[in-house]
Amino acid sequence: MSERAPAPGGLALIESLVNTLDLESGTDALETPEGRARLDLAEGEDLSGIRELRESLRVALLAHAGHPPHRPVTPLGALLTAAPLVVAISAEDGSASLRPATDPAPLVSRVAAAVAEALAAGTWQRLKACEAADCHWAYYDRSPAGRGRWCSMQVCGARAKMRRYRAK
Repeated sequence: MSERAPAPGGLALIESLVNTLDLESGTDALETPEGRARLDLAEGEDLSGIRELRESLRVALLAHAGHPPHRPVTPLGALLTAAPLVVAISAEDGSASLRPATDPAPLVSRVAAAVAEALAAGTWQRLKACEAADCHWAYYDRSPAGRGRWCSMQVCGARAKMRRYRAK
């Protein structure tokens, strides 16, 4: 689990969603009212669907870091096709963006809008999942070369390097 600064823009929502599950302890923040409130979930949102979305996002973030999927999941693109979005045009500067079509917006629509925003900004590939199999925590890679592998060099990175050293 990282002590990094949160991801920029809408990627913070995706990072927060993926990090609702602590793989090492098995704790799922979606089980708590506080965890659901942190994601601003609408009353009655399908938690099993949100968990499916979370794990599909995790697989995409693992791919961003060059790691294989941790388990079979529904492809993220298939889940995001259910997200109703509209094109919003700013009256001030004429800029366009994709926004959820309904209010309150379901989480899948907010995630789809965040992915669209990140694609437009060129930051989508920088949101990654930790290489450590017992972690897979989401983090935003701010390294100059964009080749970060762990959520925390002090924890997961140090463990991986120690394992490699002991294997020699």
